[in-house]
Amino acid sequence: MAVESRVSAERIQDQKPRDQFKSQLGFIFAAAGSAVGLGNIWRFPYMTGTNGGGAFVLLYLICVLFVGASLLLVEFAIGRNGKTNAIESYAKIRKGAKWIGFLGFFSAFIFLSYYSVVSGWTVYYSIQSFFGLNGLAPDQIGNFFGAFISDPVKPLMYHGIFMALTVGIIIKGVSQGIEKSTKIMMPMLFVLLIILVIRALTLPGAWEGIKWYLTPDLSKITGGVWIAALGQVFFSMSVGMSGMVTYASYLGKHENLPKTSIIVALMDTSVALLAGLIIFPAVFSFGLEPGAGPGLVFITLPAVFAQMPLGSIFSFMFFVLLAIACLTSSISILEMPVSYLIETRKMARTKAALLVGAIAYVMGIAVSFSFGIWSDFTLFGKGVFDLFDYFGSNISLPLGGLAAAILVGWFWGEKDAVAEISNNGEIKGTIVKAWFPVVKYVVPVTVVLIFLSNLGILKI
Repeated sequence: MAVESRVSAERIQDQKPRDQFKSQLGFIFAAAGSAVGLGNIWRFPYMTGTNGGGAFVLLYLICVLFVGASLLLVEFAIGRNGKTNAIESYAKIRKGAKWIGFLGFFSAFIFLSYYSVVSGWTVYYSIQSFFGLNGLAPDQIGNFFGAFISDPVKPLMYHGIFMALTVGIIIKGVSQGIEKSTKIMMPMLFVLLIILVIRALTLPGAWEGIKWYLTPDLSKITGGVWIAALGQVFFSMSVGMSGMVTYASYLGKHENLPKTSIIVALMDTSVALLAGLIIFPAVFSFGLEPGAGPGLVFITLPAVFAQMPLGSIFSFMFFVLLAIACLTSSISILEMPVSYLIETRKMARTKAALLVGAIAYVMGIAVSFSFGIWSDFTLFGKGVFDLFDYFGSNISLPLGGLAAAILVGWFWGEKDAVAEISNNGEIKGTIVKAWFPVVKYVVPVTVVLIFLSNLGILKI
């Protein structure tokens, strides 16, 4: 009798309707949260700093318009058409396209493992910043950062805290977990951004940083800067990993996908631009180097805050902002493999989330150790962190984006693809008309350029 009751309960569970986003606003916040992350607040400023300032920003905006927004709409269309996990959604268009989803499934573990480690650093810095980074002088912050990331224990603790937060949100589901949390976190993120931008713009000498950041020096535009801008779009907008396919599969058929893709692209881009308006005026105000590279956020910027009145408060706000951005992205990465395990392997959501989180955490141990006790260990000439980052940024994302664009442009066909994004002809306009030719021709060419450049085959 007990066995029959349990079987009946399981059948009832299986018959429950698939969870969905309850509102378009909820989906927009979730999708924008997926795009907004380390790519906007950590990577975009240092890429701008090392690629010519305003020239890079101009090229980035062009790439967002023609590549980023188009690929967002590609993934939204594939996901909503499929109404299931990403792997099966690709297969609904062409059976042999499952490999694109499996690439995203595998990549999710790679991304989560190192993304969570770096995100753990933001949690640690949030706490330490509140106490003024232990009262360190600006010239001591680099050593402080190096000592922390090379410690064999501390980074793993914060890696674990961050992963637990991510798993906890995913366990609650789409509407009660992802949608509810991003509806809180995304407005918080923009409020913190605006407060910090106002503070940065009121610093003495801030105008020099603004001019350098927003005035394009056309002489600095090179093929390499174009490629860097295109690559940044992939990293920043979370396209190519099938996370957006997964999110869109939880959408109803009435949503306006072209409008949503533009809004998400604008939100993501505005966060990146605002992050630059925090960092570069502050850096120029204190006479520091804008081209400091990856250490700009964890070393250069804390040195700026250390010299600023009430600097510990603003430093705390900045790293809380960065931690929130990391969390909104990580939940989308985790949801992709979790949805597959739930729908294809019939796992309970809690079990699937804990399993994926645990595997990614264990992989992250090797990533964290690569900054310390395993710093001499290399594969293919790279440490674990660098290897994972190289695979994700230079191979997985461009390949996933290229494959999705080719699938839609050359196999799905214009009639069916446009019918999906236009709600069977109900939505009209320039975006609907121009989208398919851009996806079929422009996006594949530009992505191939990124891919060949990243592999070192093409020298520009």
